[in-house]
Amino acid sequence: MLNFDFHTPTYFDFGDGAEKNVGKLVRLFGGTKVLLHYGGGSVKRNGVYDAVVSSLNEASLPFIELGGVKPNPRSGLVYEGIELCRREGVDFVLAIGGGSSIDSAKAIAMGVPYDGDFWDFFGGTKTPEAALPVGTVLTIAAAGSEGSYNAVITLEDGNIKAGNNPSVVCRPKFSIMNPRYTFSLPPYQTACGITDMMAHICERYFTNTKNVDVTDRLSEVLLKTIIANAPTAVNVPDDYDSHAEIMWAGMLAHNNLVGVGREQDWSSHGMEHELSALFDVAHGAGLAVVMPAWMEFVVTHDIARFAQFAVRVWGCDLDYANPEKTAREGIARFKAFLRSIGMPITLSELGIPEDAIPKLVAHRAKIGFPLGSFVKIGADEMTAILNLAK
Repeated sequence: MLNFDFHTPTYFDFGDGAEKNVGKLVRLFGGTKVLLHYGGGSVKRNGVYDAVVSSLNEASLPFIELGGVKPNPRSGLVYEGIELCRREGVDFVLAIGGGSSIDSAKAIAMGVPYDGDFWDFFGGTKTPEAALPVGTVLTIAAAGSEGSYNAVITLEDGNIKAGNNPSVVCRPKFSIMNPRYTFSLPPYQTACGITDMMAHICERYFTNTKNVDVTDRLSEVLLKTIIANAPTAVNVPDDYDSHAEIMWAGMLAHNNLVGVGREQDWSSHGMEHELSALFDVAHGAGLAVVMPAWMEFVVTHDIARFAQFAVRVWGCDLDYANPEKTAREGIARFKAFLRSIGMPITLSELGIPEDAIPKLVAHRAKIGFPLGSFVKIGADEMTAILNLAK
């Protein structure tokens, strides 16, 4: 196990009716004027917007609004939000929605007190030292941004999708999590979220670091919980218990509880960012295609770890004479699970043609190689992985 630091100051208010406490929590964490940041009309159709506004009004908190966040959130709206907050004297950013709204809110919060371009924290080497406080009201269980210091933004100039340099100032001060507000999601979007949180765990699970039993076991139990509850959450939209399990597992998948003390990979996310940047596919759907192909490409690097994944997570019987057979069976079961919840597992199913692979690799090359740490992924390796996924 490697040395690590772990600081998770986010206050979580989880459960039915939790959104009624938004105003009180904004006050608790020092907010006096709020930017309400969200995506499209779904937050108004499902009632969460009205509930949040009511709570802010009850707390006598003035607020302004900035809607329009898109999946794979764009830099243009971040710049607009930064200027709006400065002009209006906003001192608290409140995101309503899923990872896109939360990531955009974090980027705005980083940018307001910074003299330079907020993209310095994403495309450069600078780490934010200050940010406006951020609160979240979660409506999509997926990205885990409600409990993490991570954000991902697409720079529209060059269509570059990148994550921030993490800092504790980027963690939300509080997150409201009411599973009922995930009921209205289409099954496909629920499945995309489930895939994303599983990928967050796998990016940490497949490591070269030895003696990480605690975080291995935490990762495995989270994956098994997600696998057990996913079919009901996808197929029974108003089942509170399955949605609650998925919502909390999604947060734990990405607040780095399962990642401390171990080298992490993130090459699948890096490759998928090219798919969503150039073809605007849903992030979870892109991961459903890329991650199993990555597994097939790197499996022989550590057959024992993949066999452990197969046995502990997917219930495979260990073939002691041929552990690679067990390892590959685990990957096959992962792909079958993704298919069972309605996810694509090939590039063609995403509408990405085979002849786009060189373009995807070339675009990634502009940002830089190699990707990952479990196995270093360069241009040739990325090409081979995408060919496995075509």
